[in-house]
Amino acid sequence: MIIDFIADYYKNVEKYPVRSQVEPGYLSKRLPESASNNPEPIEKILQDVQEHIVPGITHWQSPNYFAYFPSSGSIVGILGEMLSTCFNVVGFNWMSSPAATELESIVMDWLGEMLTLPKPFLFSGNGGGVLQGTTCEAILCTLVAARDQVLRIIGRENITKLVVYGSDQTHSAIQKAAQIAGINPNNFRAIRTTKSSLFGLTPDSPLSTIKSDVEAGLIPFFLCATIGTTSTTAVDPLGPLCKIAKKHSIWVHVDAAYAGSACICPEFRHFLDGVEDADSFSLNAHKWFFTTLDCCCLWVKDPSALIKSLSTYPEYLRNKASESKLVVDYKDWQITLSRRFRSMKLWLVLRSYGVTNLRMFLRSHVKMAKTFEELVASDKRFEIVVPRNFALVCFRAVPSVLSAEQANELNRELLESINASGKVYMTHALVAGIYMIRFAAGGTLTEERHVREAWKLVQQHLEAILCVSF
Repeated sequence: MIIDFIADYYKNVEKYPVRSQVEPGYLSKRLPESASNNPEPIEKILQDVQEHIVPGITHWQSPNYFAYFPSSGSIVGILGEMLSTCFNVVGFNWMSSPAATELESIVMDWLGEMLTLPKPFLFSGNGGGVLQGTTCEAILCTLVAARDQVLRIIGRENITKLVVYGSDQTHSAIQKAAQIAGINPNNFRAIRTTKSSLFGLTPDSPLSTIKSDVEAGLIPFFLCATIGTTSTTAVDPLGPLCKIAKKHSIWVHVDAAYAGSACICPEFRHFLDGVEDADSFSLNAHKWFFTTLDCCCLWVKDPSALIKSLSTYPEYLRNKASESKLVVDYKDWQITLSRRFRSMKLWLVLRSYGVTNLRMFLRSHVKMAKTFEELVASDKRFEIVVPRNFALVCFRAVPSVLSAEQANELNRELLESINASGKVYMTHALVAGIYMIRFAAGGTLTEERHVREAWKLVQQHLEAILCVSF
């Protein structure tokens, strides 16, 4: 019955309003105040799911979902999740389920090779990969490892001197990680980017900031470079940034949460040039790699750095395999002790699609974004705000009679009108004072017809607003 429900959901997902149309607190008005004392039939429960839960869902798997970044699940990913849930192992160390650990190590090397990551990031090159839940966890784990490497030398009492670097476009996950890791909030540097650099860091932009910090007696220790920022998919230049970082013994983490998946395609691999000099690299397979949430892939050159910071070894977990040092105990590579069998779903995705088809699907999404970009460019009432790198188009309406603030307000109104229709869902960014609409292609079920229909909807809603306002 559950399988049938899922099949029917996917069959009908295109018919639902993409963004949920409910008001805050809607569900408490529909459900009982307390749990029932007696068992209820699954038929009744599924009926309530359809009537009460589905209306409160924003349908990330809808072919008309173009918001944030994609969460491109797949039937294969769902089946892998079912197998993982079926076994329900708690794979904290090798002994707790050898297959869970060994499969994870294997698929991380497989994916690393697909990305042509340098050998030192792979188990076969004395590095290694681990499946975290999200990028937030990946950044926190690497930042803590980098922090402790420095504090072992200068003393833990000097933690207030440590400085973290990113750009003003770097995901807020780095700021959150720094807070959790005990870094002085005043020691987080968001280096300014500009439209002239396409909102990416320039090769020498961190230099003066690092120099000033060193002169002030502070200690630079962590830099997060991004391949595909959230707002505009800007790309930071890895090679030059790593070169600067090396001079100051700064750990470089590369956050490719969204765009990293595309780099299995040779035509996008150049965006990772310079990664050989970074210390860690992560991407979210649950974003644009057809693997259901959660599945963040993190590779490190020096696993021992993670282990020294994150390992605990109580008596009740002691075993011969761990003490032999011949196995991986992933509990020491992450924040939590317990961990899910995430590699099962990634393994199914890699095997069921194959590298050729994975590349084909990614390229099809880029092609859809190009189509949308061309449609926007063909209408003089709109502009492309920044050049497209992957499958995200940043655009806005710009009637010539409007001031900058009026143009921003018009685009806010336009986006809300579009989303309120329920027919598509897009989100926005505000960069350098420019309010832009983000169109992110990448849904597993999305076809070119959905892209063209979305553009027609944008035009229709703009015309309606202009008729009323002007």
